[in-house]
Amino acid sequence: MTLIIAAILDFLIGDPWGWPHPVQVMGWVISRLSKFWLRICQNPITQKIAGILLGIILIIGSGCIGWLIVQLARELHPILAVVIESIILASCFALRSLRTATTDVLQPLIAGNLSAARQALSNYVGRDTQNLSEAEILRAVLETVSENATDGVMAPLFYAVVGACIPNLGAVPLALAYKASSTLDSMVGYKEAPYTYLGWFSARLEDYLTWLPCRLTVITLGLLSGKPLSVWLICRRDAILDPSPNSGWSECAYAAILGVQVGGTNWYRGVAKEKPLLGDAIYPITPMTIHQALQLTRYSFLLWLGIAIAILFLLPNRS
Repeated sequence: MTLIIAAILDFLIGDPWGWPHPVQVMGWVISRLSKFWLRICQNPITQKIAGILLGIILIIGSGCIGWLIVQLARELHPILAVVIESIILASCFALRSLRTATTDVLQPLIAGNLSAARQALSNYVGRDTQNLSEAEILRAVLETVSENATDGVMAPLFYAVVGACIPNLGAVPLALAYKASSTLDSMVGYKEAPYTYLGWFSARLEDYLTWLPCRLTVITLGLLSGKPLSVWLICRRDAILDPSPNSGWSECAYAAILGVQVGGTNWYRGVAKEKPLLGDAIYPITPMTIHQALQLTRYSFLLWLGIAIAILFLLPNRS
């Protein structure tokens, strides 16, 4: 029930502007703790130890707090627990947010307002956007959609389903724990200073936690496309060239299905960074290509949701 309600809430509402969000709380804690430890830890070893503590505190703490909130709500009333659990789960899914971000960039781009499209894109990506061409903007949007399809949509659903299958645990704790790991990676999981040593644990752990959901997502996308072997072979050829063990696979799967190519030169604070080319450039990337990618993500999400509901109905009482 909570999985269904959460999916509906994310589809209809997403993350309402100005409302409190678990990721905001996580971000506040990560920011404060990372600044504190960077100030008192002055060598690589102590910073690595601090990074382990940061990861443990955030990930386990987020899961435990989520579990406590649901349990307290259940003590007050079972319906309240369903409502609270559904709202928290919906905040872990980013399908609506991906669609909103895409619209924010594509609307001015289609209208011919390149500067507005660049400005909108800068809110969602870390690369320099001020000099991007229309083709580069479209590539950046597709890369963002295809990468976040795994860590922002499918992986949280995967861990929510796993948690729902564990007696006395529920969907919220593991979904929140994964969300904390993903937030840690996006904030401190960099090889560059000052997070080189503080963020190594968070980056590595997020890679491990995302590995299985990512591969399952690639398989799901391949099956939905009707050409699973072709998609898998292209991923085996190109995705392994990407330094990330997961984002390359996710991006490559979409590129293979849509017949486009992603990757190439990106600029970060004026410094060029080369990313491997993923997929074959059979077609150019267009706004329709990006909408097809969003549709593939939506179908994958609904397929996993349907399978999860069937599994949960077949399991004995887990409470």
